[in-house]
Amino acid sequence: MTPVLELTAICKQYGAPDSPAALRVLDGISLRVEAGASLAVVGPSGCGKSTLLNIIGGLDRPTSGAVTLDGRDLGLLSEDALAGLRNGLIGFVFQQHHLLPQCTVLENVLLPTLATRRSRAQRQADTGRAEALLERVGLADRRNHRPGLLSGGESQRAAVVRALINRPRLLLADEPTGSLDHASARALGDLLVELNRAEGIALVVVTHSPELAGRMGAGYALADGRLTRGPAPRMALS
Repeated sequence: MTPVLELTAICKQYGAPDSPAALRVLDGISLRVEAGASLAVVGPSGCGKSTLLNIIGGLDRPTSGAVTLDGRDLGLLSEDALAGLRNGLIGFVFQQHHLLPQCTVLENVLLPTLATRRSRAQRQADTGRAEALLERVGLADRRNHRPGLLSGGESQRAAVVRALINRPRLLLADEPTGSLDHASARALGDLLVELNRAEGIALVVVTHSPELAGRMGAGYALADGRLTRGPAPRMALS
């Protein structure tokens, strides 16, 4: 079975290779993620976790190595083709929700669907899915509110729904609970675990939270450019 995501010997270096100031952030990382799997990556601040997530999501390109998403080598795609693949197959959740303040919650959720031409029937189906997801995450009564009227936890739940609207095969979450209080962080963790199971989406989470990391199916630690299975608690807390 073809994995949703496969990394092969990924390296990322800043600066000329022969320069003494060159910085290698990622050093030969290989990883295989199957459909419906969930995993967490932990490590100290500045170790390259977000860089790794950006490379997985096609927002950055590795210095060497290959990223294969749903059987397609991202390194062989043009920027336009990469953008289309990213919009259709990957959902992103960041520490900050990045909702557009001038749009309602429902309009924010539907934004990723505007990147491709759709029929009227498809637009209606998109709206139906958005409303169903908002109801699932407890935001049905907030659908016509603007983000300024939402709490931090509500905004992050709306951002998760936006990430799911195009039925992606892979969901990437970069410190999704980092700006939330404990109760909201726990609720968002519940939501991510539930949606991972219900939607069958592969989930990769970068986090400093040992509680969130412990809820994923597998854990990895990133340190000195290397990714190892089984994060140490002290690293998760750093």
